[in-house]
Amino acid sequence: MKQTIVARTDIGMGRGKLAAQVAHASLSAYEDTGRKARKRWKGSGQKKVVVKASGEEEIFRLAEKARTEGLPHAIVRDAGHTQLDPGTVTTLAVGPADDDLVDRVTGDLSLY
Repeated sequence: MKQTIVARTDIGMGRGKLAAQVAHASLSAYEDTGRKARKRWKGSGQKKVVVKASGEEEIFRLAEKARTEGLPHAIVRDAGHTQLDPGTVTTLAVGPADDDLVDRVTGDLSLY
């Protein structure tokens, strides 16, 4: 099992901002996951992969694909307290779910 977090590369997030947004996405999608899958993922090491998205449009396209596949997912919008404007879409988490299912949505993306 794994979870993939898709982060935008076009908005100039600093390293700390990126780390925070990835954490928000991971936790939000985890909370959208069923109890049995959460337990399996936690027991198998909580594998995570962070990949690149070119922009907001790609984030929404991938989120729709995850929804269609029935996968847990979460889009994060920044609160706007530091580097970004309020409501800026920053990341998408897909999973945790079986690797092959997550890869149907995010498998073609480059590592961050």
